[in-house]
Amino acid sequence: MAWSTTSSRGCRASGGLFVIARNSSFVWRGRTADVKQVGRDLGVRYVLQGTVRRADDRVRINAQLADAASGAQIWAERYDRTVGDLFALQDEIALAVMGAIEPSLRRAEVDRIRRKRPDSPDAYELVLRAQPDVDSGMPDRAALALPQLQRALALDPTYALAHGLAGMSYHNRFLRAGLKEEDRLASVCHARLAIEHGRDDAMALTFAGFSLGMDAHDRQADFAAFEAALALSPSTALAWILGSVVAGWVGEAERAIDWSERGLRLSPFDPWAFAAYDAQALGHFCRDRHAEALRAAYKSNLANPAHSITWVQLAASLAALGRLEEARAAAAYVLELQPTFRIRGQFAGVACSPELAAKLGKALRAAGLPE
Repeated sequence: MAWSTTSSRGCRASGGLFVIARNSSFVWRGRTADVKQVGRDLGVRYVLQGTVRRADDRVRINAQLADAASGAQIWAERYDRTVGDLFALQDEIALAVMGAIEPSLRRAEVDRIRRKRPDSPDAYELVLRAQPDVDSGMPDRAALALPQLQRALALDPTYALAHGLAGMSYHNRFLRAGLKEEDRLASVCHARLAIEHGRDDAMALTFAGFSLGMDAHDRQADFAAFEAALALSPSTALAWILGSVVAGWVGEAERAIDWSERGLRLSPFDPWAFAAYDAQALGHFCRDRHAEALRAAYKSNLANPAHSITWVQLAASLAALGRLEEARAAAAYVLELQPTFRIRGQFAGVACSPELAAKLGKALRAAGLPE
């Protein structure tokens, strides 16, 4: 039995994780230990526990993440693989585990901060409180996130992730609340500050790349940021996911599908999974694979039914398949969630590729969405 231990105390530069050295955590190797005791002894908040069993050419790895304060399980997974190149297998499992536990840790930290009394939160806690509202993708929730992020930046003006999340919040306001130029400029400004202060922060670079791609329409800078994030941490599922969205809107269909699938393999229950499915829907739609686009759109809608674009994808795919009554119902819900939605405004806002705009626009007009 092996133990790894993590904490988020005072450590933001590389995704907020501080990992105890293996020599310290291996004190518990090969014996049963109480998770709470491990947490107390090493001063950590979370404990990752794993077992490895081998039979002939097969290996089974079980992993689980627990809260060191309560002992409660946060995440668990089993990996069954064929033993081949052991070093490659080790890298594959490490990547899979890190990709899976990062969103779980994020949710656990958000829940922990919510349980605390809000007397005098520090910048890290303010960012955690803002995160779920940013992840929603909608402008009303961005209005709740921005004051928290602005307080965090008042405490620490160089906090790269706070800048990245602020950029995403302004993006949500720009694209889904009237295409106001001041929101677009604020999104791009915070993205550039996130890059300036977060060259070693994969999540900050990821959000920055998205704002630069969607709001500055800078296709070289956005993928440079995504690739820098992945070079720092290949297990950053969100870089693959948000990169896939940018690729989808600019008509890079195969990259949109490939990157979204990579992100979902790393983090199938990521808060941004809906965006990965949106990218898949865009990619398939661009290639006239409307049945596949519809399947992806349904998955996106299930993952985040409060996001207007999941209904846009659904309306377009249904209309392209001739299911106009259902398409119009989906389009009506787009306007309920986002009354300012206009086809041309959406395409201009994201600099949609001409090929995709022609195909998608035809379907959305058939569904009854306003020009």
